[in-house]
Amino acid sequence: MRLRCLLVDDNDAFLAAASLLLEREGVTVAGVASSTAEALRQARALRPDVVLVDIGLGDESGFDLARLLARDGQGGGAAVILISARAEADYAEVIAESPAAGFLAKSELSARGLGQILGHTP
Repeated sequence: MRLRCLLVDDNDAFLAAASLLLEREGVTVAGVASSTAEALRQARALRPDVVLVDIGLGDESGFDLARLLARDGQGGGAAVILISARAEADYAEVIAESPAAGFLAKSELSARGLGQILGHTP
């Protein structure tokens, strides 16, 4: 069974490129969102396996969205993986305190990277 994901980022060009990359690698991109409200709606409607959340979500916080997705099952039970163009070390302490399953730098985004964080190979 293919891994189903929801991509959340405020950059349309990144959403398009990441969707193409992940689809080519066998991950189903069930949907994309560019805001917290849209991500919560999509997560409830699509029930993805994983939600990839950009830490710097425009004027909103990806950390706040991760907490909302984890709280009260608003994410439909999906794992949350935080992503950023910046290095993990820049956010290590906040990532460790978040409910996210892990972190991937955008430059390292791949089906293999998702599988490693989730404990399986997609």
